[in-house]
Parts: sequence; structure tokens; C-alpha cells
Amino acid sequence: MTMQRLVVIGNGMVGQRLLERLVAEQAPYDVTVLCEEPRAAYDRVQLSSFFSGKDAEALSLVTPGFFDQHGITIHFSDQATAIDRTHKIVTTSAGRSIPYDKLVLATGSYPFVPPLPGRDRPQCFVYRTIEDLEAIRAAASVSKTGVVVGGGLLGLEAAKALKDLGLSTHVVEFAPRLMAVQVDDSGGRLLRDKIASLGVGIHTQKNTREIVDGEAARHKMNFADGTSLEADVIVFSAGIRPRDELARSAELKLGERGGIVIDDNCLTSDPDIFAIGECALWNGKLFGLVAPGYQMAQVCLARLLGRDTPSFQGADMSTKLKLLGVDVASLGDAHCALPGARAYTFVDERKQTYKKLVVNEDGSRLLGGILIGEADDYGIWLQMMLDGTKLPEHPEEMIVPAFEGSRKSAATGIAALPMTAQICSCNNVSKGAICGAIEAGCTTIGALKTATKAATSCGGCSSLVTQVLKAELASRGVAVNNNLCEHFPYSRQQLFHLVRVGQLKSFTDVIGKHGAGLGCDICKPAVASILASCWNEFVLKRDKAVLQDTNDYFLANMQKDGTYSVVPRIAGGEITPDKLIVIGAVAKKYGLYTKITGGQRIDLFGAQVHQLPLIWSELIAAGFESGHAYGKSLRTVKSCVGSTWCRYGVQDSVGFAIDLENRYKGLRSPHKLKFAVSGCTRECAEAQSKDVGVIATEKGWNLYVCGNGGMKPRHAELLAGDLDSATLIRYVDRFLMFYIRTADRLQRTSVWRDNLEGGLDYLKAVIIDDKLGIAAELEADMARVIDTYECEWKKAVNDTQTLKRFRHFVNSDRTDDNVVFIEERGQVRPATDAERSERRREAV
Repeated sequence: MTMQRLVVIGNGMVGQRLLERLVAEQAPYDVTVLCEEPRAAYDRVQLSSFFSGKDAEALSLVTPGFFDQHGITIHFSDQATAIDRTHKIVTTSAGRSIPYDKLVLATGSYPFVPPLPGRDRPQCFVYRTIEDLEAIRAAASVSKTGVVVGGGLLGLEAAKALKDLGLSTHVVEFAPRLMAVQVDDSGGRLLRDKIASLGVGIHTQKNTREIVDGEAARHKMNFADGTSLEADVIVFSAGIRPRDELARSAELKLGERGGIVIDDNCLTSDPDIFAIGECALWNGKLFGLVAPGYQMAQVCLARLLGRDTPSFQGADMSTKLKLLGVDVASLGDAHCALPGARAYTFVDERKQTYKKLVVNEDGSRLLGGILIGEADDYGIWLQMMLDGTKLPEHPEEMIVPAFEGSRKSAATGIAALPMTAQICSCNNVSKGAICGAIEAGCTTIGALKTATKAATSCGGCSSLVTQVLKAELASRGVAVNNNLCEHFPYSRQQLFHLVRVGQLKSFTDVIGKHGAGLGCDICKPAVASILASCWNEFVLKRDKAVLQDTNDYFLANMQKDGTYSVVPRIAGGEITPDKLIVIGAVAKKYGLYTKITGGQRIDLFGAQVHQLPLIWSELIAAGFESGHAYGKSLRTVKSCVGSTWCRYGVQDSVGFAIDLENRYKGLRSPHKLKFAVSGCTRECAEAQSKDVGVIATEKGWNLYVCGNGGMKPRHAELLAGDLDSATLIRYVDRFLMFYIRTADRLQRTSVWRDNLEGGLDYLKAVIIDDKLGIAAELEADMARVIDTYECEWKKAVNDTQTLKRFRHFVNSDRTDDNVVFIEERGQVRPATDAERSERRREAV
């Protein structure tokens, strides 16, 4: 049977969602995709994060090999130019003629640029694609001032991008307030004040007449009221318009003001052509959010598979965003426009928060609302509105803060939501689905994300998912047990504080005061790590050595054949010829395998336990120190050559990397730590894949945190930008000590960040704004660790008691005869089992 031919025009977020569902359903179609951009679908919702650390790869929504693995043909940089509906052929800009049986238009929208003189001048941009953002970033590098034309959702997103790029930023809006569609006058005033306090110039009720040459800057914007504003970069973000030109030329039915008319089946006026996403006009409405587009994709899929349900019945346009760091949410009838609508409002000018609750005439149903400055209630309000949940007797208690001694009605909380309530609109996840996953054993946000996909797209429902999790566990009487082990009824975080506050210096003290039994292989190394982080005593001190795992006990990583690796520290990857010669001589003398690592140092493999002190004595005599490759501690600080040698470098990345590595060497933590320093934005040191990444800018350094390579890579996130060296080091001190205090056992910074309630904004508040009032304390803790640093191997080789540990047998000086090496490529390697057996037979 010949499969039907399906052509999808457009590979944006909605078009890609349709392809993913087609693949999941194993739909019997031969699929061809036309993508006018040079890359596959990426997350436009998170587009502004491009300027705070994410690159095109990190924003991508397409897993590597997706199209090839599923037999989907995709043509990049190829735009559909015509549709021949009679012969069912799509013509493209590359000259292709592609036949179809079914056609899906997912062409999206384009940015509206007001038709004013000067709009096409150089350094005037729109804010829509990654290519647009790359051009804006290039222009910003040689500019000082930027203006965004448009004060709506997209305009404020663009303003954040300009601020992230270091430009003095202004917003120009035709309406009398920002976000005129979503907020009312009172909310608009508070929003304006909050954004202005962040250093953004706000210019409302401004009608731009023309853009001409500026005097102090590249451009001058002349307004109808006779005033003007100068800027080097102008970004138009004044709304979007549907991409319907292809449908127009094919004589499909369009709306009076644009948009491809569709019915409840997402079908156009041609029964073989669908339209989904921002290009589609349903019941006279366009939908500029991604969630309605995903719903349309689901309906389109159902019809392609011959199913009658679901149908598209419109979508709620409520939205919650963080704009320039300000929480803003708008839902339903925010302007109290429906007949009989009544409003409650609460304004706190001191805390700069605004809440508006719109209810029906008798106060029994929620119709809409506005939240500015604090939007934690958005998810619950939204579901109460969508489900028609009966409001409490006094609805005003929903917006008035709960003061000490007061109690809010249970009807206003998460428990009031029915199981059918949609928690994640992007992925159509209900409260019931989340509760079902919890019943099945998902007791963390990370586990729920994996099981249900909730909060994995735009992330706007993360707070609500967390509330559902906590409420559901509480209702089931489930206490999430994050105890360290059976011997300690505490989490690692709690135990850390008990050790620190109680000034406990030994495992005996800790388990005697806060635990039970003798301890185990879980709690002993964990407590040893906590003690090292707090007091920084020698890990092989008699009472500490018995707590260590094998690697820490021998200050070396055990390999598969029972030998150990030797890894001297090479700070920043910089090494002198003399030290290179020493490493070569030691390796040759002891017959070790040598390998240059990704962390820019040299590993020596194949050392037997009795050889370790001998090897390290020679290395220490030559000026080397322990590289701590065996410990849950700082491993390396990778660097490029920076401005010292590279013609693109803007800062001395090697020097700074060496300073950082020497500062934090020996720091014990819940898991290993990796740093990198890049001398420019070309990022040769791969800083954005590290726990701490530093990238040079013309003005200083950008600081990224919580990145990770390995099995589950995670891009680091921008904590702060354009820092001087002293401020960056202060922030790193705080970040590391906060992580050491609060992370779970063996938890990398990336996983810790994913599970940190409040996410990156909370981390910024703690590290930069000192929200918890502990910054000085964290810095003092780090200073104590730095001041008490000792090279563990230098201490070991100079201590006769410690040296007794480095022997194969406790009652003999014999060495291990079972280690067998094979020579390969001029070096040794461990023998396989078969090779070892062959050697034994030869010996016999």
C-alpha cells in the first residue's frame, strides 16, 4: 500500500509538535517538511535566553537525527512560494515541485514594523529569529544605546535582551501604558515604576513619525508631540501578523484583517489543507501563544489519522511571564468588560505588588485577574477560572496577604482544583495525570517532569506543578524521606548545618549526637565530605581515613585492573617545559601510561599502590601538587590562551583560570566541580558546560553556573554579566558555599539547580542580592577553607604513619604479582582476561 504524501510548510514550534505526534502515533504518511530558516525548530518562547548563555543548539527542540531516524524529508533554507491546489503541488524557492495528498500550513507569523520613514535604516531590527538576534548582538557590540518600539509582551522581552547586551535601554509605546492588552491603568502604573527602577527608560503615548540621523547616536526618533529620542540600535517589536501570503496566492479563504480561516477541525477552505498555529484564524480570532498552536496540532493529527475527536474550540489567552525580572500575569476578563463583572483590587506600593480579581455579579465565579510583582497564585486562579470553581464566601481573601494568625479558606488553594484541571497547557497535562505519577512513585519535580512532561516547555507551570506535588504528598500522609541513610534521620543539608552549628569535628561526635549505630558506606564518606568542607582537616588523619571510600583512602582513582592513576594539578592548563620533562621522566621510570585529558592536564595510569608515594615524592619535589582527581572537589579550570596570544581574546583567560584554580583547589563538595574560562565569546574553553563558567567581555567577565557535560548535558546559565574580577570571585565564593551547604549527597550543581525551588531567580537573589542575609557568612566560610589549604599528597609523603597505608598486604611488604600489562602504541595498557590467562600458561 502506497503511503499518502503529507507536506508540512513551516518547522516552528507548532509544526515540530505535529511531527513529533505523527512519529509517536506511527502515522502512515510520507512526510516532507519545508523550513525557510537554516535550522530546525527552536524554542521561541525562550528566545531572550540566547543573550544570557543559551546558543542555537541549546534552544533546539529537535533531538539529533530526528528526521533521518523517522524517515522525514526536510529542506532547510527553502521557502514555499506557491500552492497548486488543482494538481496538489507545492513549489519552492529552490525550484522544487513537491506533490502532496494532504498539506499543513504552519507558517507562523512575522513581526509588524510600523510604516514610517527610516524603518529600514542600518541597525534597525526585528526580534523574531536566531538570525535576528545574532545581528542585534553584533550591532550591540559597537553601540551604547538601544530602543525597543513596542511595550507589549514581545517588546519587554526585547528590552530585556538589550539590557543583557549591556545597552542603555528605552521602550517606546504608542498606548498610554505598557502591556495595554493585558493590564489595566493601575497595574500599568506599577509595572512602569518597577521597570523604570531597573534603569529602563519608559516613553508611553509616543507616536514615532520618522527615524533620521542622530547627533550623539546613530539614529534619532522624532515623535508626533515634537520630542525625540536618540539611539544606536532600534528593535521593532510592535506585535505580529499572520504569515498568510501563501494561502492568499492559493485563494484560500482569509479573514478581513488577515489569517487563514479554519474550522473546528483546523481545515481551511480546501478540505485537503490544514492550517495551525499563529497563521490560523478560528472564529475570527488569532492566537499568538504556543499552547493554542499545540492544541491545533493535536486536532490536525487526529483528522490525519481519521479520528473525529478532539476538535478545536478556541483557547484561553491568559499568560504569565517574567519581564525584565518582574512577574506579570493576566488572565481572562482582566479589564472587567463582561456584563455584571465586579473587581477586587489590592495594591502594595511598598512591596510594589498589584492584584486584581474579577468575579461575576454574585461573586461566585472567577472571570479574570491581574498579578504584578508577585504571581504565585496565577496557576490556581487560572484553573479556578477555567473550571468554574465556586469561590469562597469572601473572594477578597484571595488577594489579601495572609498575615500571622489569619487563615485562608481551603477553597482558594490547590486542593480546590478538580483532577481534570489542566496544569500544563503546553503538554496537556492535567492535575489527575500529575497525581497519578505521584501515586506511581514520582516524588520530586525532576521525576514528574520526566514522567508527565509537565513544565518542560515554556516552564510557566513549574510553580503550580510544585504546589500539586506538595499538596498531594501531604494529603496522602507521605513524608518524602530524604534521610542520608538508616543511621541518620536527616538530609545531607540538615546534617551539614548540625555539624557546623555544633562544631562537630569527627564522625564519632556526629553519629553520637545525631545518629544511631556504627554507620555505613553511605553515611561515612558523606560525613567525611561535610567535615572536610567545614573544617578542612587532612582527609587521611587517623579518625578521618576510615571514613573515606577507596579513591580518597589512597588519594588516587582505582582503575579496572586494580592499579591507580596519578594526576598532578596543572592549573589553567599552563605548564613549563621543565615540568613536562619531569612528568615524562616519572612516567618512563615507573612504566606508566600517559594521556592528555579534556581538563587540560596529564594523567598517568598503571601505578601500583606501593608506588604512589614514590611517584608523588618526585612530582612534589618538582613543584607539583595533588590534582584531586580522586575527590569530590574542584578538578580543573580549563582555559583558552586568551588575550595573551589570541587575536580575538579580550581578557587574560589563562591568568584568571590559574587564579581561580589556585583559590578553590582542595575545596570538598557534594560532587566534583569543573570550571572553565574563555577569553572571548567564541568560547574555546567550553565554559557553558561547566559547574562554573567564565567568559570574557569587553567590560569584564560573564559568570555562568550549573552547567554539566556527561550523560545528561546541561547548559550553564548566566548568573551575572560584565563583572570585574573581584566581584566575580565574591559571587563564586558565595555560589560554591551555598551549593555545599544545601545540595544532597552526590548531587551535581546542575541537578541541584533543577531542584532548587525558585530556580535561577532565587539563586540570583541569594548570591547577588543577599536575600537570605548570609553572603558575608558564605564568604567567611570560603576564606577559612582557602586559608587552611594543604596539598594532601605533600602531607601524605611527609607523614610516616600515613605512608604505612600504601602497601598491598597489611602483614607483608610483598607487591601484587597479578598486575599484567600489554604494550600497545608504544605504551602499556591493562591485559584482558584472555591475555592474562595466556601469560599464566606461558609461565607454566
